[in-house]
Amino acid sequence: MKICEGRVAIVTGAGNGLGKAYALGLAEQGCKVVVNDLGVGTHGEEGETRGAADRVVEEIRANGGEAIANTDDVAEWDAGKRMVEAALDTFGDFHAVVNNAGFVRDRMFFTCSPEEWDAVIRVHLRGHFCTSRHAAEYWRAQSKAGKAIDGRIINTTSGAGLQGSVGQSAYSTAKGGIASLTLVQAAELGRYGVTANALVPTARTRMTDTGAFDMDVDEGKFDEFAPENMAPVVAYLVSEQSRDVTGQMFELKGGRLFLSQGWTDSAAFDKGERLDAGEVDAIVRDLLKKREPAKPVYGAN
Repeated sequence: MKICEGRVAIVTGAGNGLGKAYALGLAEQGCKVVVNDLGVGTHGEEGETRGAADRVVEEIRANGGEAIANTDDVAEWDAGKRMVEAALDTFGDFHAVVNNAGFVRDRMFFTCSPEEWDAVIRVHLRGHFCTSRHAAEYWRAQSKAGKAIDGRIINTTSGAGLQGSVGQSAYSTAKGGIASLTLVQAAELGRYGVTANALVPTARTRMTDTGAFDMDVDEGKFDEFAPENMAPVVAYLVSEQSRDVTGQMFELKGGRLFLSQGWTDSAAFDKGERLDAGEVDAIVRDLLKKREPAKPVYGAN
C-alpha cells in the first residue's frame, strides 16, 4: 500500500542529499511533489548544482510518479506563495510542506562575520518561515470556509540546534529556532487540522561531508548514514496516518528512530522566601548534582 496516495507535498532543497531522498521516497509512496531547489552549493554558492530540481523531477517521472520543478529562493517572501500556488495549479490540492533547504558557513563564534551569520539565519529560519507561512494561511482560510484540512508542516532541525555544535554558532542558533518554531506551529495550527513536526536527521550529505561520517561502506552492508534512511519517516509524516502526531522532534540514526524530548525541569529548591546572593552557589551546585546529564555539545572536549 502506498501511504501517500493522493497527497501533494512541497519539498525544499530537494535537488540533492536528504531533500532528494525525501522527494523520491514521497513519490514512491504515491505523493505528487513540488521539487524545489535553487541550485546552490553547500555554502550558498550560486549555480553549483543548477538544474538539480529538474533532474529529480525527471527521475520521479521516469519511475511513474508526478512532480514539477521549482527553483525559487525559499527565503524570499513571494517564493513561498508561488510554491503553494504551483502545487494547487498543477495538482489541484496541497497537503504538506517539507522544509529542508539550507547551507552552512562554519566558523568559531569569535570569527563569524555578520554576513555569514545573516546568510545562515536567512536560509534556515526565514526559509522555514516563508513557505510554511503561506501554506498555513491557505489551510486556515480553507478551514474557515468549512473544508476539512489534513495539512502537514515538516521542519528540519538538527542535533546542533538541540544541543549546540562547536564551530557552528549561526547554524546551531537557526536550528534551535526551528525547533521552537515547530512547537509554536503545532500549538497554533492544530485547530485548523494542521500538524507540525521536525526532523533531526543523521546522514551523509554535501553539508556533512567533512569527515564526520565514514564514507567507506562495505558492499552489501547497511549504510546507516545514507540519506534514504530518513525518507520513510517523512512519508509517514506526510501521510494521513500521522494526523494526530504533532509537536515532535524525530531523530533517526540508521534504523534507530526515537523522539528528542527537549528541555525539562530539574528538581527544585524552594526556600519559600527571597534567596540571599551568598547562598545561591551552594543551591546551584546541589541542583547540578541532581539533574539528568545533558547531551554534550557536538565537538566539545
